Amino acid sequence: MQASEVKRLKDLEEENRRLKNGAARADVCRTKFAKRYLQRGLAKKVVGPTERRALTKWVITEKKISQRKACRWVGLSRNALVEPVAVSEKDKELQGRIKQLANRYKHWGLLKIHRKLRKQGEMANHKRVRRLYRLSGFNLPRKLKKRLPEAVRQPLTKATACNQCWSLDFTSDSLTDGRKFRTLNVIDDYNREALGVEVDYSLPAQRVTRLLDRLVDRSGKPERLRSDNGPEFISQALQDWCADKEVVLHWIEPGKPTQNAYIERFNGTFRREVLNANMFRSLAHVRRTVDEWLVEYNTERPHQSLKFMTPVEYRQAA
Repeated sequence: MQASEVKRLKDLEEENRRLKNGAARADVCRTKFAKRYLQRGLAKKVVGPTERRALTKWVITEKKISQRKACRWVGLSRNALVEPVAVSEKDKELQGRIKQLANRYKHWGLLKIHRKLRKQGEMANHKRVRRLYRLSGFNLPRKLKKRLPEAVRQPLTKATACNQCWSLDFTSDSLTDGRKFRTLNVIDDYNREALGVEVDYSLPAQRVTRLLDRLVDRSGKPERLRSDNGPEFISQALQDWCADKEVVLHWIEPGKPTQNAYIERFNGTFRREVLNANMFRSLAHVRRTVDEWLVEYNTERPHQSLKFMTPVEYRQAA
């Protein structure tokens, strides 16, 4: 190949490179211009997802561009381009019933509301109830749990019949005038039934034994009592009562509330649905509210560990 031909070939390659770069710059300019046109000219007044969805579809149809590029220009997620399915008339009726239950039982989640609907005769699929429940915005916020280091766990003895083991514990709160009061909670570990809640400013050991006497007369004698190491529970009065009734008194290890998990779980529900949900003016107000809630807890509120039966239903089934 002669020198003139080599020079001519190099000139052609250089010209070809310049043409390619020019075309690429022109394409970039057109893309930037189109994007700037959409953002400044049209999308400026488009703020809601419905308007942005309509604008994206118009851009795809009129400008003959891909869905991905149109969504990027308009600023809309591709998932949001799919229009939500409208609620049918049949679902609106069920959604209204879900709202009524959610407003009445403010601390109930999806599973309990679905179980309540089934008891009322509504044979709706759980997936349908979940869809309408979420659509109504009733999802309960999840409480973040503090991560603790792993520790050696001791198994919690599970009762196999009523009156095998009762669990006791105290909770406390304040009236609107600042005076503090206490509650003594007693449950049956087998069916989680709340046997009694005693309310007063002070609950010494003698009040504990008096409540236990009333519960024994009504529900029968337990084989064992489980409690923490509070002064009322390690008192001589309670030990004498257990010895007289031939009841085993079992104390959990200090600082190990998980060994009394059944009553701790009940205390959390009791505080969330009663103590934290009300402003109490007097002890009479507290006792009246607690009595009403106990009826609902034992006869209406389904328990997940009881196969979504209430404590009374589980006792009757046993």
